[in-house]
Amino acid sequence: MKTVDIIVPCYNEEEVLPEFIRVTNEVIATLPEYSFRYILVNDGSKDKTLLTMIKLAKEFDNVKYISFSRNFGKEAAMYAGLEHASADLVIVMDADLQHPPAMFPQMLKGIEEGHDCCALYREEKERKDGFLRRGFSKLFFKMQNSMSSVKMPYGAVDFRVMTKQMVDAILSMSEVQRFSKGIFCWVGFDTKWIPYENVERTIGTSSWNFWGLFRYAIDGITSFSVSPLKFIFVLGVIMFIISGIGMLYIAIKAIVTGEIGSGYATTVCVELLIGGIIELSIGIIGEYLGRVFIETKRRPIYIAKVKNIEKAEK
Repeated sequence: MKTVDIIVPCYNEEEVLPEFIRVTNEVIATLPEYSFRYILVNDGSKDKTLLTMIKLAKEFDNVKYISFSRNFGKEAAMYAGLEHASADLVIVMDADLQHPPAMFPQMLKGIEEGHDCCALYREEKERKDGFLRRGFSKLFFKMQNSMSSVKMPYGAVDFRVMTKQMVDAILSMSEVQRFSKGIFCWVGFDTKWIPYENVERTIGTSSWNFWGLFRYAIDGITSFSVSPLKFIFVLGVIMFIISGIGMLYIAIKAIVTGEIGSGYATTVCVELLIGGIIELSIGIIGEYLGRVFIETKRRPIYIAKVKNIEKAEK
């Protein structure tokens, strides 16, 4: 019998966790050829998520939990779960039931077919997000795929099942500022992508906001691409050529006609343009420099305060 660990990052999921366990238990009951275990990771929740986890662990023998000392982020929560997973297969999913457990049979079938990973992506026609958020999401995936060697389909989510070999490869990438969607693709294992219908959240509220998603997108691009730095270089070359042509034109005009205009408005516009480009360039360089600064500190990805499970032996 193959074993399966279900890793579930949780942040303020007090209301939804009991329902998540109930619904998921109904699904795994139809898969007797697998032995399932939950690894719930409390990412510094402000509600009673930890108490709910402890209660569930007393009720169900296969429920394990890890609780952080503070909020370290979903990426750290997934990494912690992977570090403690020891099963043959590992599933990563959210607790809000927007990742439907009903997909388990189809996902596990993909592994049985010989794939190392079976991952899901939301079908575009099912997305019900706001126009701005949906457009920004599509732009991110296009930029990510065009600027990086890491490719992923539009609507790709973290919901997936992986072999232990793939999990070990992911754990070997120990950077603090993680972008798991990119890491999952970067390790290069064979992945089967399956579309699924987006499910609306019925219990609780999402902790994601537009700014959080924007920062997540920036992390994704800067984690796997140096194209923004190359863009600065190209932009600098273009501005140098344009300014050279402009100065040459002014010089020739002054020699031929003897006219030298004041050009006050033009000068202001050019200065603002150059100033904006400089600020943009500094911002892009600063983003990469900041990532280097954080990584060189070699701080732990997370700090566990309470748990009822030990790290898996490598």
